[in-house]
Amino acid sequence: MDSLFVNREPEYKNAIPDTGYPIAVKDLFLYAGRQNVSGIRHALSGIGRKRLRRQVEQTKLENALLSFENKKVLVVGLAKTGLAVARFLKDRGARVTATDLKKKDELGSCVQEALAMGVSLKLGEHKSESFTGADFIVVSPGVPHNITPLGAARRAGIPVIGEVELASRYIDEPIVAVTGTNGKTTTTSLIGKMLQDSGRKVFVGGNIGDPLIDHLNSGADADVIVAEISSFQLDTIKSFRPKVGVLLNITEDHLDRYNDFNDYARSKGRLFKNQESTDFAVLNGMDPAVCGLESIIAGQKLYFNIDISGTHPVSEDRHGVVIRGKEMICSLPGKAPVILSLAKLRLKGEHNLENAAAATLAALAAGADRAGIQTALDTYEGLHHRLEFVRDVNGIEYYNDSKATNVDAVKRSLESFTSPVILIMGGRDKGGSYALLKELIRKRAKGLIAIGEAREKILSTLGGLTHSEGTRTLTDAVRLAHKGAAPGDVVLLSPGCSSFDMFIDYAERGEEFCKAVSGLMIDD
Repeated sequence: MDSLFVNREPEYKNAIPDTGYPIAVKDLFLYAGRQNVSGIRHALSGIGRKRLRRQVEQTKLENALLSFENKKVLVVGLAKTGLAVARFLKDRGARVTATDLKKKDELGSCVQEALAMGVSLKLGEHKSESFTGADFIVVSPGVPHNITPLGAARRAGIPVIGEVELASRYIDEPIVAVTGTNGKTTTTSLIGKMLQDSGRKVFVGGNIGDPLIDHLNSGADADVIVAEISSFQLDTIKSFRPKVGVLLNITEDHLDRYNDFNDYARSKGRLFKNQESTDFAVLNGMDPAVCGLESIIAGQKLYFNIDISGTHPVSEDRHGVVIRGKEMICSLPGKAPVILSLAKLRLKGEHNLENAAAATLAALAAGADRAGIQTALDTYEGLHHRLEFVRDVNGIEYYNDSKATNVDAVKRSLESFTSPVILIMGGRDKGGSYALLKELIRKRAKGLIAIGEAREKILSTLGGLTHSEGTRTLTDAVRLAHKGAAPGDVVLLSPGCSSFDMFIDYAERGEEFCKAVSGLMIDD
């Protein structure tokens, strides 16, 4: 091939049209797989040109990942994930530059940590030359994958991947990956506990806690990796292949980052992109958007469904789990049914029954035993900031659901209560509609208090359905809610928005709520 290429190089150069991005002639020749000029012309026409670009990018990526020694790698986004990626690459001899739109004084200790590792920094802006001059680029999950400099890099044939893709190339252990609009963190941590209680060594990370690549940085052993994976992380995968993939649900979210709902749903479906027939796909059998992806999934399908009369019941040829009263019956291919008790389950709400069912199927598929799963179901206490009971003040119960960052999450939380609710909502709007909550607000909300950037939009959509007010701070919202509540009521922080207008993240918002509730006097 090389000799043919060398002998005919001038002819091939003349055959290549102006594509707007530099690609080596040899790469074009190897991709076309032909010894004639017309083959390359065909490859560069229409769809062929896009396929060519992807093929060249993939070839360059594979070559870059063979050895990091002296490779120029750009890490986009200098936060926890970016630092973990930089550490992994530096330890393997790469020349790492990190870029972030935030300035030095906004990034805190991240700057010093990066400099201590020998990472070059480009802060306050994204410079195109940093992107087009790299051998490959690793994008942190908080960075939109369609920003202009990344587009320029892709046109230049520079491979662009995410941290999850990079980590998965070097992880030998089987991966259980969990995605969905809501319930990811609860389900991921519950799967991890089920496996740990079954005697397995488990690394739990991804979009929850530690980045996936920190497992490699730590050098620790594990039997199984359990990872929460966001749609943003799935947007930048190429070969990532979980042994068990879990898709909990797909409802409106992140429409500020995606063209429309279908675009977002396709992103979630990428979880199963590289699965094979020996892998498992755990699916919500009652979610139309999830079921719409069934035809593209090659793995063995396992369904969870809390309604045994649903459209996708478990049968001899359709495996999964059904719930009958306080029992959960699980069926996996080639195995006897496993029956588990839900009598001691501490998680509140029907949505958490779904999460428990999905977690059980995934854990069984990953090798957990019945005793370990039962122990986890009996003892798991849930997560901080996720429908978390904070305090009872004068017979009024306060719940922190700060992690509810989309409208569907608020809906699920409201459905968990029969007592009158004073709902605190708001933050930075994510592009979805609040109209989904109208019926529940009418039925269950004694009051509505809106905060943050989205408060006017929330009040204009929902404000006429119950007693409603707007306020600037979360502390003021807690005081207003307490003033309007009576014994037997619930005050619920369930924002339905991101936290970035007022707080660093949802955790800081939740802590502020808990602090404000703790400051209430019993006899107020």
